Amino acid sequence: MSKHTPLHAAHERAGASFTDFAGYDMPVRYESDLVEHHAVRDSAGMFDLSHMAEISILGPGAADFLDYALSNRLSVLENHQAKYSLLLSAEGGVIDDLIVYRLSSERYLIVANAANRDAAVAALGQRTAGFDVVVSDESDDWALIAVQGPHSRAIISAAGIDLSEDFEELRYYRMTTGTFNGEQVLIARTGYTGEDGYEVYVSDAHAQALWDELDATGTNHGMRLCGLACRDTLRLEAGMPLYGHELSLDWTPHQAGLGRAVVAKESFVGMPALEPGPTDAPILVGLVGEGKRAPRAGYSVRSTAGDTIGEVTSGALSPTLGYPIAMAYIDPQHADVDTELIVDVRGSDVRVRVQPLPFYQRKKAAS
Repeated sequence: MSKHTPLHAAHERAGASFTDFAGYDMPVRYESDLVEHHAVRDSAGMFDLSHMAEISILGPGAADFLDYALSNRLSVLENHQAKYSLLLSAEGGVIDDLIVYRLSSERYLIVANAANRDAAVAALGQRTAGFDVVVSDESDDWALIAVQGPHSRAIISAAGIDLSEDFEELRYYRMTTGTFNGEQVLIARTGYTGEDGYEVYVSDAHAQALWDELDATGTNHGMRLCGLACRDTLRLEAGMPLYGHELSLDWTPHQAGLGRAVVAKESFVGMPALEPGPTDAPILVGLVGEGKRAPRAGYSVRSTAGDTIGEVTSGALSPTLGYPIAMAYIDPQHADVDTELIVDVRGSDVRVRVQPLPFYQRKKAAS
């Protein structure tokens, strides 16, 4: 039986359609995928992300532990700064991709994918030997609400949250605190849509009230409630990987185009990921097509000579751009930009060409 987030009743009242995702009954859409997608690009959208995993790293050895346990150097973070990182296997495969927040010199918060909660907690726990640190799974203590889009700052500012003085100056991949209903909340300027936005961490007990407050405030700014369907097309347009599609134990960071997230250190778990690997290993590329027939995950990719050279990992008809886009792992010999390839779309050959990621990039305002 699927689990429910603390906001499930609100989704039911809003008329959401649901799907099972990582063991949770999650809203897939409220109105239509297109309406919700365009709301995030043009104004704002609000998502329930309470299924995500939150893992606490606490103790005087926290910074050194994370440098050893994860792929890049977390000890350089300042208080309330965030960093994208990878949790690697000993062989260099990806167990999960994460966001790490430094709350203080001895306290960090890791946000992991919901489907990888148990794997991430177990892997981190197995790496604590020799470090004065405690790893705790706090996933059931937090609810997470994301407001994404050009109007997101105005919505957060106007909602009934007592914000810290630095909120208006909050930079990308930074976090600050606020107070809602007398309780502290964490507000991070992060997201997974390719737009500017904020993710608010609040206790389960106050999640419903905060959701309702943001919903009422957002109405005046064109905000829509958004489900997982548009979240997927938004992150695809932004070229952001999804675990189980572009990331897995079978793909190395270099193959996935994430070699920048692996930093040379004296010792860390997954050191083989520092090496690029075989020159003929498949690599992740972007693909664009014409018309309306979109490649989908699992569809085979061929060269114009007819040889099978790879497979699509994610694909859709881009609501923002108006043409098909996809990501695929292919033979690097065919990965040059503008190389023409063929995708088998339900028995029909659809011509595509290689394009750099991301497909869509927002016009950045002052950070």
